[in-house]
Amino acid sequence: MMNKGVVGEEQFTQLSQDELLRYSRQINLAQVGEEGQRRLKQAQVLCIGAGGLGSPAALYLAAAGVGTIGIVDQDTVDLSNLHRQILHGTSDVGSEKTDSARARLLAINPTLAIETYTTRLSASNANELICDYDIVVDGSDNLPTRYLSSDVCVWEKKPNIYGSVHQFEGQASLFAPHLGGPCYRCLFPEPPPPQAIPSCAEAGVLGVVPGLIGLIQALEAIKLIINKGDNLLGRLLHVDALSLRFREFKIRRDPNCPVCGDSPTITEPIDYEQFCNRGNGSKVPGISARKLHEMISGGKKVALVDVREPCEFEMARIPNSQLIPLGTIPERLAEIPRTKTTVVMCKTGVRSARVIEFLRGQGFENLLNLEGGLDAWREEVDPTMCKY
Repeated sequence: MMNKGVVGEEQFTQLSQDELLRYSRQINLAQVGEEGQRRLKQAQVLCIGAGGLGSPAALYLAAAGVGTIGIVDQDTVDLSNLHRQILHGTSDVGSEKTDSARARLLAINPTLAIETYTTRLSASNANELICDYDIVVDGSDNLPTRYLSSDVCVWEKKPNIYGSVHQFEGQASLFAPHLGGPCYRCLFPEPPPPQAIPSCAEAGVLGVVPGLIGLIQALEAIKLIINKGDNLLGRLLHVDALSLRFREFKIRRDPNCPVCGDSPTITEPIDYEQFCNRGNGSKVPGISARKLHEMISGGKKVALVDVREPCEFEMARIPNSQLIPLGTIPERLAEIPRTKTTVVMCKTGVRSARVIEFLRGQGFENLLNLEGGLDAWREEVDPTMCKY
């Protein structure tokens, strides 16, 4: 299907001689030309996230000459980000991602306007942020933000360019009901249980994969702006990087969708955290990092079982904890106490919760999940612990 342009036909800002030279290679393309380049200069694109997806997307949008780029991100740069979040460098570790993103984008193209928002997209600010932009590139890494950005884009009639990654796989699409396509909820009416989608920190990710998906998102934005080519409206593109195979799935607008359907029932932001966590009915008993520290300091006998991988255990561990990686649990049941209070832990509490569910099915009792995992231990007990 042919793209529908998102930038109006009014008088475009003229290109300077330096800009004509800078963009000469793409201006030479018949599908771009000076008119397309002026469209790019006039366009305003909001990138949600300056991480693995947002980095390549923002870099190529800036290089292509998109006149105004907004960056929404509340995080600081961590050393573990750098293998995939190429907006940032080693010298930026500890800095706000929005600051390093601004500096990097302006170093590539100082003619642009870079707007930064050092905050998380939320129900209270999403409408205000999104309404000022032509297109949203969603590079978020969590379900509440994806549902929120999609919903607001439906209400504001803004194209939402979606991307996500998991280990060696990624997917991308264009959600825009006002252009005749579906929204994110049409594809995913209900969120999966939180434990079903481990984060990059839990599952790992090859840095090239978000790079590839982020480039596809940037390409989709550019095609929308210059009104050329076929876009991903109504199509979900899936990439398997290990086999380097691309698959495509047709997706359609759901007439019963509560946001973009014929009779919408959701017309303003909701509690997205509650919506995305309501299916988490398999609660396991937990203990906070602070409470566990008090128990250990008080001399209470407690077994500590760490179910992360050996490489993670080498980087950071709680003293006297025993490493039993998740994949080896079934054959090492004899090493786990059946009567003694046992605290099971991982990086964030997701893997350890799954282990506890399995162990309870094997007759184990007195199991507690370290809530928030070692990340919580670092924040609440030992700030010197390595962050990865």
